[in-house]
This record gives sequence, C-alpha cells and structure tokens, in this order.
Amino acid sequence: MSDIIQLLPDHVANQIAAGEVVQRPASVVKELLENAIDAGATCIKLLLKDAGKTLIQVIDDGKGMSSTDARMCFERHATSKIQKAEDLFNLCTKGFRGEALASIAAIAHVELKTKQENEELGTCIKIEGSKIISQDFISTGKGTSLAVKNLFYNIPARRNFLKSDTVETRHIIDEFQRVALAHPNIAFLLHHNNNEVYHLKNNNLRQRIVAIFGTKMNEKLVPIDEQTDILTIEGFVAKPEFAKRKRGEQFFFVNNRFIKSSYLNHAVVNAFDGLLENGSHPSYFLYLTVPANTIDINIHPTKTEIKFDNEKALYAMLRATVKHSLGQYNVAPVLDFNRDSNLDTPYHFNAKSVATKAPKITVDPNFNPFKEATQKEIHFPFKRQKQNENWESLYTSVAVNTEEKQEELFDNQQEIKTQKTFQIQRKYLLSSIKSGVVLINQSLAHQRVLYEDFLESITVKEANSQQLLFPVKIAFSSTEIEMIYTIKSELENAGFSFDEFTKDSVTIKGIPVSVTESKITIILEELLNDMNLEVPDASFSHFDIMAKSFAKTLSIKTGTQLSEKEQEGLVNDLFSCKAPSISPFGKPTFKTLTLNEIDNLFNS
Repeated sequence: MSDIIQLLPDHVANQIAAGEVVQRPASVVKELLENAIDAGATCIKLLLKDAGKTLIQVIDDGKGMSSTDARMCFERHATSKIQKAEDLFNLCTKGFRGEALASIAAIAHVELKTKQENEELGTCIKIEGSKIISQDFISTGKGTSLAVKNLFYNIPARRNFLKSDTVETRHIIDEFQRVALAHPNIAFLLHHNNNEVYHLKNNNLRQRIVAIFGTKMNEKLVPIDEQTDILTIEGFVAKPEFAKRKRGEQFFFVNNRFIKSSYLNHAVVNAFDGLLENGSHPSYFLYLTVPANTIDINIHPTKTEIKFDNEKALYAMLRATVKHSLGQYNVAPVLDFNRDSNLDTPYHFNAKSVATKAPKITVDPNFNPFKEATQKEIHFPFKRQKQNENWESLYTSVAVNTEEKQEELFDNQQEIKTQKTFQIQRKYLLSSIKSGVVLINQSLAHQRVLYEDFLESITVKEANSQQLLFPVKIAFSSTEIEMIYTIKSELENAGFSFDEFTKDSVTIKGIPVSVTESKITIILEELLNDMNLEVPDASFSHFDIMAKSFAKTLSIKTGTQLSEKEQEGLVNDLFSCKAPSISPFGKPTFKTLTLNEIDNLFNS
C-alpha cells in the first residue's frame, strides 16, 4: 500500500495560515500598524483604496530593515522577538516584521520598500502569492513602506465573503482607533480613496481621545489615576449622563495592547451602580499596566483576549478606582444619593461669615390675648360667611357631588363592559376576537406600525418635515459625520433637514413630524450603531435599516401606560399593516388563543 501522508508545499501552508491570520482587510491593517510601532516610528501613514480590497499601504519613519531582514521577514515562523519558548510569556512588544507577513504575502501582491538610517540605498521586494518576483536596491527614505494590493486575489471564495465597503471600512477604522489610542505619542494619518479621514498629531491621551471622537468628548471625561504594587490604572471614564444605549466607546488596554474583557467591563459597570439608566452603557478609556510575566496574551489568535494571574484583585482595584474618581470629581455623591440640592449653600453666600449677633425681636405692646377680637382684626385669605347663612347649600353640594360620583361610577362600569382591549402589566394588550382572544406585545406591535410608516415615507411618498425654531448642533466623530453624510439624501427623504456639516458636528434645522427634538441625538446614534452592523451593500438596505432603527427608537416601550383609545388605535394600526404578525426584526407581534385552547386549559 502506498504512502498517503505528505508535506504541504509552502505556498499552500501559507494560504492555510492566512485563513487564521487574515480574516479581512482590517486584520492586515492591524499587523502592519503594530509592526511600524515596534520599528520605533514617530509618524505612521495608512493609505486605503476600496476599503483595503485594492490597496493597504502603511508608511513609517522607523528604523527600517537590512536587505537580509527584508527577505527573511516573509519566511514562515520568522520573528525578531522570540528566541526561546519562555519569551512567549514575557512579551513587551507587538511584533517586528514577520509574524504575519508570510501569510499576507501568500494571498496578495506585496511591495516592500525599506531602508535603515546608516545605509545609502534601500531594498525593494515584490511578491505575488508567496513567489518573490524581484528584489532590487532603490533610493528611498529612512523607514519602511509596505503595500498590500489585491487582497485574496488568488482565493476568490474568501474575497466573496467580504462585506460591503462601508462595513469593511468600519472594521479598519476600529483597528486604527485602537492602535492610535494606545500610542498617543505617535502621529497617525489615515487616507481612504485619497480622502483624509484622520490626521492625528502626537500629543497627550486626552487630546488624542478628543481628536478621534470629537470636541464634545472633552467635557464628558473624568480622569482615572491609581498606582499600586501590582497594577497601574490610568485613563478616563465618561460621566454617567453621557452613557449610551450601545456598547461603543469602551476601550481596555493592557501594557498598551487593546484587549476585550467582559470580566473587567463588569467591574467598571459595577462602579457606576445607581448612576446609569437601565440599559445604558458607560464609555471608558482605561490603560492597565501590569508585569509582563503575570499575563498570557496568546490564548487567542488575534491577541485581543488575555488571561491574568490575579483577576479578582484586578477586579476589586479597578472597581474601587473608578468609583473613587466618580466621587472625587463630584460626578457621583459619595454618601447621600438622595441629597436635596435645595439645601446647598448658595454660591454668593459661600464667602460670607456666619452672623455672630442675635437677631432683633420685635414685640407688640398693645397685643392682648383676652381682648375680644373683632371682624376687622382677624385677617382671612377669603371672605368668611356668617355662621348660619345658606346652610342648606352645604348639604345640597354634598348631595350633588354624591350623585355625580355615582353617575361617574356607573358610567365607568358601563365603559368597562364595552371595552374592547385590556392592558396587562403595561406590556401586553388583550383583545377579544370571534375565535377567542389575541395577546399583543405593545412594543413589538408599535415597531411594526412605525416601520411600515417610515418605509413608505422614505421610499414612496415625501415625508413631512417640521422646521426647528433654533437649529440643533450635534457633535460626532469624523467617521460618524462621514457615515451621516453618505446617507444624507435618505435622511432628507425621511424628513430631516440639514444646515451644515463640519469635521466634528452636524447642524439640523428640520426633523420628521413624528420625532421630537429631544430624541434627535438618540435616533442618530442608534442609526449609526445599526449602520455598523453587517448589512449587504444594496441601494435598499439604507432605507430598510433606517426605518428599522427609527421604529426601534421611537416605539412605545414596556412599562408605558396606554389609554383605552390608544390601545384600540394600536390594535387597528397593527392589523392594517402588510405583515402584522412579525416585528421588523422577525419577532412575533401577537399570539392567538382559540376558545378550544382556552377550554383545554381548564379541562386538563
């Protein structure tokens, strides 16, 4: 029998490895940016075309590579930071030319230009699908430029699995933000299709956060600073009133490496206990520094998950530190959460000294308590009637009021007898039908009604818009502004009217009739979050996701008391919809219970 086990060719092995390392263009961006940081760069440029599918290029001014290193960095298992197995548990760098370059070169066209400072000429290497096409000496500046073109060109199945340009760009920006936040001392530039998205100068952490998320973020931040023997915590948390409905701006960094940790997130949320509305999530930018040998960052291929030696101690310290900072900066009351602000000393009295003289007491020498008071001496706030005057009116009014209340009582009883719907626990509506009863989820039913109304307004007829007396200016990050601008025409079809777009804000002068001014920010934030979901890039998808987002945000919520008229109106509107049985998100809006099913409940 012939042998059937064989070694895979290098180019096939590299393609298999690429499946683990390179999931999408954002994976390539992360590896190249981290390599540039470890090269000691002070300025890093990221150039993209077509969400990285056509081009991902990272240019840095770091130390560069020799011609030998430039060739070696594309070999499998080539690295500059690991000499022995023990080094895996004492990592202080992110990687230097080689951890993933072999995998990237296997599935793309790669062009590398690099030069060290003390060399006269640099090196240029071109690779296509793991095959080195050329290697030449060139004249170039200090540092490295690595261009990855036509990603997944030789694996069309993987390329077909990529999402729309909008979604892939969002993932790239997420990776870019994480790296930029971890290294505020490095300047970063991001260009997409020749348009500048970010131009971040090297500055302090607070300025870096504001530069990425907009100027309005500056007023939200509460500083965090704590040092212990086993842990150093720095960074910022956002004030409770700026909490969001979605988990968005939540960043943990351990030894300048972005991580995800539900355990540490729970510690932060616990510190906000009693300060957040139900369903809200705090924003935070927290930087933890621990000894490198007390963590294991190799438990996940992307190194975004981490294992600590003493998780419980870190949890307690993090929770206490955040809670202390919230109290220290008067964000949260330290002792009395129900303190009455009316009892506070007014500002203009703070500097005044306490009076030392006793107040003067005035006495009326003519006052005689035994003297019979006359009508003139007694001051009533109303004209008093004589004692026995019109006494019948007292009983008449009582009798009339009693009769009216009795009539109201019987009227209410008559209304209850003819009432068509009933509200249960402020969550469900119960309505009688010929075959039995129907139980309706009021929130999901209202979502369906609003969804179809919005969809019709956006796509079929022109929506009504109400002009605001004073235009509303809302601050967003530059990427969020760009997303809003891309769907500007769809929002205008929905009834929004825009006055001005700037780099970090948008001014709105008109809103849909069904939207209140106080909900503008919530609606747009929810819409941006929904736009970040992986939806197909179809012309209809923006309309659909917009209608869903509006319906979800504006629908009545569980716990809302509805009058009888509102209940009946909602039931009628629901069964006038084209698809009344399901919500916009595929959940059932109502359940029917026939008479036979009800009888069986009592006969079983």
